[in-house]
Amino acid sequence: MLKNILALTVFYVNFALAAEGMPSIPNPAKILNDSIAEIIDPPGTAALNIIVSNLSSLKELKKNNLASVENIEHLIKVKLLPNIAVAISTELALKEHWHKLNLQQKLIFQTYVVQSLIKDYASILGAYDKLDSINISVDPNIRRKGNKAIVKLIIHFSDNPKPINVSLKMIRSSQWHAYDLVFSGVSLIKNYRAQFNSHIRRKGMDSLLSKISNKIKQ
Repeated sequence: MLKNILALTVFYVNFALAAEGMPSIPNPAKILNDSIAEIIDPPGTAALNIIVSNLSSLKELKKNNLASVENIEHLIKVKLLPNIAVAISTELALKEHWHKLNLQQKLIFQTYVVQSLIKDYASILGAYDKLDSINISVDPNIRRKGNKAIVKLIIHFSDNPKPINVSLKMIRSSQWHAYDLVFSGVSLIKNYRAQFNSHIRRKGMDSLLSKISNKIKQ
């Protein structure tokens, strides 16, 4: 049963894994100097496009009275997951435990993280209402270090003077992908890590693997 479930989710995992593996052709951004790469491939634009694209699709679902939980989750699978570096997210969530796992165990955790991301992002997107009055801008103070960046997006609603801040942690290989989202001051990956570490401390890694395998089956 678990093998069948893993096979069903490998399509989505492979979207992210493909971005993190060795590219079959040279990455154009890597052969340019940093200043040119920053102009043609800025992380702020990539982060903004990810959020705007998903909110635009959500707006259409709501407009047609089709914004069910199932449809929002499908939106995330199609529009958001290809922009998520799932393998990196999973490794960061497990941190020092990651390199102790074999390949099959890593795939089990990646599958679990994919399912969790779908549910968590669906919950976040489902909370947005009145999308006709939304305005999104990028904080110009983008934090950069090598091929990583933290981009803060400022979301304004016309009927609410207090903006919502969402930060995307980005990494670039062939293009920019997000590997973590900080919403209302809470990092999704740190939240997963806290849950994993708590269970490992109390019951061990084998127990955690058994628990998440059962959740995947459900």
